[in-house]
Amino acid sequence: MEKKSFVLKGNIVYSGENKELCSIEGGYVVCENGICRGAFEKLPKQYETLPLTDYGDKIILPGMTDLHVHAPQYTFRALGMDLELLDWLNVHTFPEEAKYVDISYAKRAYGSFVSDLKHSLTTRACIFATLHREATVALMDLLEESGIVSYVGKVNMDRNGGENLCEADASAAAEDTKKWIEETAGKYERTNPILTPRFIPSCTDELMRELAKLQKTTGLRVQSHLSENPSEVAWVKELVPAAKNYADAYAVFDMFGDKDHPAVMAHCIYSEDEMDLLKEHGVYVAHCPESNLNLSSGIAPVRKFLEEGIAVGLGSDVAGGSSLSMAKALTLAVQVSKMYWRLIDEKSKPLTFAEAFYLATAGGGSYFGKVGTFLDGYEFDAVVAEDHIAKDVREYTPIQRTERMMYDESTMTICAKYAAGCACEL
Repeated sequence: MEKKSFVLKGNIVYSGENKELCSIEGGYVVCENGICRGAFEKLPKQYETLPLTDYGDKIILPGMTDLHVHAPQYTFRALGMDLELLDWLNVHTFPEEAKYVDISYAKRAYGSFVSDLKHSLTTRACIFATLHREATVALMDLLEESGIVSYVGKVNMDRNGGENLCEADASAAAEDTKKWIEETAGKYERTNPILTPRFIPSCTDELMRELAKLQKTTGLRVQSHLSENPSEVAWVKELVPAAKNYADAYAVFDMFGDKDHPAVMAHCIYSEDEMDLLKEHGVYVAHCPESNLNLSSGIAPVRKFLEEGIAVGLGSDVAGGSSLSMAKALTLAVQVSKMYWRLIDEKSKPLTFAEAFYLATAGGGSYFGKVGTFLDGYEFDAVVAEDHIAKDVREYTPIQRTERMMYDESTMTICAKYAAGCACEL
């Protein structure tokens, strides 16, 4: 897609240099060859000749990044939410993912996922597929057409996958992943491969070593799960007894990445003792508050991560999360942080709305580079939203209108979307 230069006019809301919320009523935001040149109260002269779209009273937000979502689970979202993680995986997840061996089923299911993702607040995403190579390529094809920028992983799992969802052995799993990488190399502009060991219980030591070799030869990043649920954490201790903790079970296999090739780890609820390793390797934490509630997993210590300088973004974690809504992830991040403060650690202050907005935009967006705000020099991702809040009784600022839309999505319609400087068709 050709990156263009243009100007959008409307009520602009974004995170500033210090994570504070900034707004300009009736302002201008400039995209030049796919790069944001800033948000302005008055359009600078040098940009006056660029094509301008006036969105009137609508709200213009940075696009949001979903750091953790399972595309094949979209078919059964909002089901089985009365179960804990491991039972939920066995009852719902693994049987559903086994169906993706059928490419016709996979294309229909992934078509629904990508179509709805296009109409969401999300412009960037880190996505799990299944272990099926052909189906994963089909998902990547659809995502490339959508205009969304993504990392997509062919899942690796050679143990504990249940019926029809387990690779033959470590060697076969690694070879299939290598073929997938070769098959998709150079094929896409916006869709990138990422190595995806599902989690330690699904990957033997041999497979982890094979994936580590692949990581070294390809330079690809890694995504997985970490310290999500007490029963899972206990299981990992049994499976990798030499590891000091769950994070170390990745580090000992050299699968935790580094600051130039950071891994993204979902959840990290029980990672307070793992923070040094997270920080050392530059790991990104994908905080998934709705999933953590639905699967009785717990509450991640996000404030402590931020204070330690650990990178944090938000994830929908469909289908642990019931929808693709980053507005829901944002607002629940605030709510669960308040419960962490109230019930677990009164010294750990809750997140503010401004901080959660930052995590949903520039915080998670930074995994993709300079992404997620309207500051000069960032890639241009934007969503234009119309709110349906009655304004005949009182007036609201653009920030208040944005907060209302995030907490009550029934008041919001997404009218336009831009990713990496290009308009996405809705």
